[in-house]
Amino acid sequence: MITYVFPGQGSQSKGMGGSLFDEFKELTLKADEVLGYSIKQLCLEDAESNLGETQYTQPALYVVNALGYLKKVKDTGKEPDYVAGHSLGEYNALFAAGAFDFTTGLKLVQKRGQLMSRAVGGGMGAVIGLNEEQISDALKKNNMLTIDIANYNSPTQIVISGLRKDIEDAQPVFEGMKDVQMFLLLKTSGAFHSRYMQEARKEFEIFLQNFTFSDLRIPVISNVYARPCKQFAVKQNLIEQITQPVKWTESIRYLMGLGEMEFVEIGSGNVLTGLIRRIKREAQPLKLTDIESKNDLKKDDLSIPPERASFLIDTETAEVHNQKSNNEKAKENNRKFEGISSSSLGSAAFKKDYNIQYAYITGAMYRGIASKEMVVKMGKAKMMGFLGTGGLNVSQIEAAIQYIQKELSEGQAYGMNLLHNPIDPKKEEEIVDLYLLHGVKTLEAAAFISITPALVKYRAKGMTRNPQGEAIAFNRIIAKVSRPEVAETFFSPAPERIVAKLLAEKKITEEEADLLKAVPMADDICAEADSAGHTDGGVASALIPAMITLRDQMMRKYQYQKKVRVGAAGGIGTPEAAAAAFIMGADFIVTGSINQCTVEASTSSNVKDLLQQMNVQDTDYSPAGDMFEMGAKIQVLKKGLFFPIRANKLYELYRRYNSLDEIDEKTKVQIQEKYFKKSFSDVYQDIKSFYPAEEIEKAERNPKHKMALIFRWYFGYSTRLALGGSEENKVDYQIHCGPALGAFNQWVKGTNLEDWKQRNVDVIAVKLMNETVELLNQRYKNFLENCN
Repeated sequence: MITYVFPGQGSQSKGMGGSLFDEFKELTLKADEVLGYSIKQLCLEDAESNLGETQYTQPALYVVNALGYLKKVKDTGKEPDYVAGHSLGEYNALFAAGAFDFTTGLKLVQKRGQLMSRAVGGGMGAVIGLNEEQISDALKKNNMLTIDIANYNSPTQIVISGLRKDIEDAQPVFEGMKDVQMFLLLKTSGAFHSRYMQEARKEFEIFLQNFTFSDLRIPVISNVYARPCKQFAVKQNLIEQITQPVKWTESIRYLMGLGEMEFVEIGSGNVLTGLIRRIKREAQPLKLTDIESKNDLKKDDLSIPPERASFLIDTETAEVHNQKSNNEKAKENNRKFEGISSSSLGSAAFKKDYNIQYAYITGAMYRGIASKEMVVKMGKAKMMGFLGTGGLNVSQIEAAIQYIQKELSEGQAYGMNLLHNPIDPKKEEEIVDLYLLHGVKTLEAAAFISITPALVKYRAKGMTRNPQGEAIAFNRIIAKVSRPEVAETFFSPAPERIVAKLLAEKKITEEEADLLKAVPMADDICAEADSAGHTDGGVASALIPAMITLRDQMMRKYQYQKKVRVGAAGGIGTPEAAAAAFIMGADFIVTGSINQCTVEASTSSNVKDLLQQMNVQDTDYSPAGDMFEMGAKIQVLKKGLFFPIRANKLYELYRRYNSLDEIDEKTKVQIQEKYFKKSFSDVYQDIKSFYPAEEIEKAERNPKHKMALIFRWYFGYSTRLALGGSEENKVDYQIHCGPALGAFNQWVKGTNLEDWKQRNVDVIAVKLMNETVELLNQRYKNFLENCN
């Protein structure tokens, strides 16, 4: 008898497939159509180094394995007696057995690879030298209960899977054990074949509902059960395989127990050949009696001939086995706290409304630091990010919208920021008109101290009634606020005077004006505490409960049909901070500062280098350039920079004097030479081309206003220096940042995320959510134990 075995991820190599692509040109073209890229170029050239990325690796291996199988059958003229595949390879085994055609299998594998590639924050490690029992004992004795066994590759080569930090912490433990020959950290982004793949499992299960499988003409050995897969269980096996371990050793021992068996590896490399050789050397075949004992079969079943047992274990036997497994799982679940998942944190309604997997948002950072690339990265990871539009002109914003909408063409979530512009309200409305033109459905309103006509216009457009007669607003607003009195205006319906004005100007319809009375101005409120934004230095533990109480009062007052959610922002850079926000009742969380020090952030490498070194004490408050005269404060990086001192001095001078002429000569020289690097008159010439004509006219009439405009120039100048990465004027960098980044830096110290060049916003988001839920589960478990 002969068994063909197909390898999985880890067997890929540049050049694999060779002449197979030309020999099977039609299938190669079909693969290109499904994937949207040349599979031949990927495998043979890999010019962009994608072959090692899960979403590319899995389809590539499937195609090479499949073509290799067809070539083998073509050359030999016969099919094998059995087929088996390691993890991904099981899809090739099913293809060989006739469960589906080449194209269907590729679509399944493509989706599987995409889902598994989203699993970040996890890790895997290969332990060589210990058997299953020794590894299980080590995990229990060292309280490493968050780690699962993922692959039983051979009796003494076993792969463990879990959170990256836990796997790294496990390395010295195993390396210190007597019989361990080697501990190898595997290059994976996710904790494959473990409990941490539940989200991928759920999505894949939904995806599989669209497919039906044909009858198997060759016995396929299941990874999950190490037994031949029954026809009725094919789909369920593929679903379970994502979170269950690969029982490769037992699968090979089972096949060995059927009699004289030859194993032939099909596809790329010879990894499985080596493992099978090792299994034969270290383990005995599983005889039929072993199988019967393992599955609690009745004596009546012993009449099944050994040579046919592999394919004729009946449905009743399978059900007995499954029932026993389910009973054991139930008992185990009763012995331990089940816990919650990261996708269950926050408001379910919030996640449903915005079509996101996690109650997690990346907030806007001005001047496009929260870039279009950042927004797209979050959207593709089934989360939501906001573009930082403050300081960008309309054409720049429009180009970013077009890019984002093109990249997120499958309904993924995204949002655009609207920063309050008290000096130029016309620009606010111009940006809102742009959003309406391009169908932007989610807006983040920031730095508002009151409701403006532009916000009301955005909220009103497109409003209608559902079949039940309830008012429905299609344009959603998430308002970032730090003061209860401002939050109250967003919890309330649109101000009547503004609605009347817009109606008179025919900017909204009578129906829209009427519908505005039934909905709050914001769908969601983000309570922003101590952060880099306009936050008044609020404390989260005081601010969030106050906002929730206010929300409940306003809900009772206006009898809204739909609940307004309250989220939390500011100071969130570690699992402890995120956990605290959710415990206080936050429906979602928003991160900011920690995303400024990522690959996707659109600021200079010099800025990111500075941010990577900061700690929690390295920030200070300075005047906000956009609200300079009002005395509004923002938080900025102070370590190694003069900007906070200089910015505060400019505001103090503005507050004390009525014109530049009143300031002493020594101070004026210092400002022009040290701060501005140019004269006041040159600065004034610059700002004439920037501000509206009425602002310049006002400055000509009012010396104090002219001084304010000239001082405000420094804030734009210092921002440009930072964004451009000027080496010569580094001390004048204006870098908005809260202490959350300092805490984040300490949290990831010693990991690959210590280097900002390894930081991606989606990786950070998933890691933060996963470790938050791990922390909450552990703390709750400890609480229960202490109570007992």
